[in-house]
Amino acid sequence: MGVVLLPTILAAVYFGVFAEDVYVSESRIIVRSPSKPNASPLGSVIGSSALTGATEESDAVSEFLESRDALTQINEDGYVRAAYGTPDIFFLDRFGGLGNDSFEKLYEYFGDKVGIEEGSSILVLRLRVEAFEPGEAQEINERLLQASETLVNGLSERARTDALRFSEQEVASAREDARSASLALANFRDQEGVVDPEIQASIGLQMVAQLQDELIAARTRLQQMRTYTPQASQIPFLQTQVRELEQEIAEQTASISGGRGSLSSNTARYQELLLASELADQQLGIVLATAQEAEADARRKQAYVDRISDPSLPDYATYPRRLRSIIAAFVLGLLTWGILSMLITGIKEHRD
Repeated sequence: MGVVLLPTILAAVYFGVFAEDVYVSESRIIVRSPSKPNASPLGSVIGSSALTGATEESDAVSEFLESRDALTQINEDGYVRAAYGTPDIFFLDRFGGLGNDSFEKLYEYFGDKVGIEEGSSILVLRLRVEAFEPGEAQEINERLLQASETLVNGLSERARTDALRFSEQEVASAREDARSASLALANFRDQEGVVDPEIQASIGLQMVAQLQDELIAARTRLQQMRTYTPQASQIPFLQTQVRELEQEIAEQTASISGGRGSLSSNTARYQELLLASELADQQLGIVLATAQEAEADARRKQAYVDRISDPSLPDYATYPRRLRSIIAAFVLGLLTWGILSMLITGIKEHRD
């Protein structure tokens, strides 16, 4: 019967006298993001702009709350170590009660005091923190929530910054291309002394046509005078006028369609530069519109932690369940005694 009585007495002494009361503080949170797809038919009815759960960020929060970084952040002032390591706590329950108080041991110890559970909805996270004082459980729970909020804000800000930085680089590159194309077109105009070869060629052709009309008129008058008044004093003047008109027409025609440096030879280069400038301006407009969309999309991707319920302040100890634990020790002792009795009886019968 010692197998039954000894564990029962030890359990009664430990749970009845030495075991510390453990208080549990609970909080419920959800990580929201306006840009995530709707997770329910109701969300689909409401519209795509409705706030929905951010699954990736929720997973990140769950992993973070049970990580070393989370413990480091909430224990910067030594609060967690002091809450679980005060000498008033029974040494078997106290952190460092057996001598090892390293950070790794604290992390292992703390892992047994924190739990992340899914609520009634898979998007809701329930955070449970156990401590030996109600206020300490609530404070540690609050610190974990603040750390998770900082994490989600940091992740969202980093994603937004990366997206905006990329779009800004694209805008800067497009602006530089547009500026270079515009500058090349302006340099061409300065060097060649033309604004628009096509317009100037059109004006030149009109001028040539006008000069040709004047030349035809002058030639007609000269022919008439040579025919009817060959001794007229105006014939030399008309001859000079015809030569000047012919020379002017030849010069105008050469400037339009002559060799190197003419308007026709500059038109191809001008069109190439003009097309490059227009394409660069169009590309800049597209990139600016894309940058605005990227900025709006970055704002829509802003995830944040929304508290459904703040950390509770427990008014009674959840653990240990003293009577249940003592009865469990007694039942286990009985089972052990029964098993040992059957083994011993079997051994005796085998010998006989």
